[in-house]
Amino acid sequence: MLVLKSKKINYLDAPVSGGTIGAEEASLAIMVGGEQDVFNKASEILKTMGNPTLVGPIGSGQVSKLANQIIVGLTIGAVAEAVTLCEKAGADPVKMISALSGGWADSKILQTHGKRMVDKDFSPKGKTSTHLKDMNNILDCANNFNTHLPISNLVKEMYKTLVENGHGNKDHSSLYMEIERMNKK
Repeated sequence: MLVLKSKKINYLDAPVSGGTIGAEEASLAIMVGGEQDVFNKASEILKTMGNPTLVGPIGSGQVSKLANQIIVGLTIGAVAEAVTLCEKAGADPVKMISALSGGWADSKILQTHGKRMVDKDFSPKGKTSTHLKDMNNILDCANNFNTHLPISNLVKEMYKTLVENGHGNKDHSSLYMEIERMNKK
């Protein structure tokens, strides 16, 4: 970064969220770190890909992406537990997902990943091994700021177990499989 600054080269960090569909539809969430004037110059280009938001100085885009991955990983875990509880208690998980639609618990993750869990379709969209890498990066970042993220650590351990058991290439919604395994004891 210092080399770029010394050469008067402007830059931003701008990770995205929204996957292949977001990229195809130019609706990506773009988390940008950098200086306001540099962001202003680049925002028209970024808008061709989605919705850019300046979240702070250089590095803030990366931290926001880690925050995104915390929410994704933990929400997948919550949906996996909800589906498992419904199945164990005799409630129809498909109807539960429908019933929660539009309420406080509704989300893209509930609708998309919940369906994958019910259908037991873990063909990869976002790989378990990639989410494990993300969870490790989250915890490394938190450690750098002396911040404890106990729920993220628990989810990381569950993804780690999935990868160790040969499920690294499955979709990260396969976290459901780990919850299911834990409940067979």
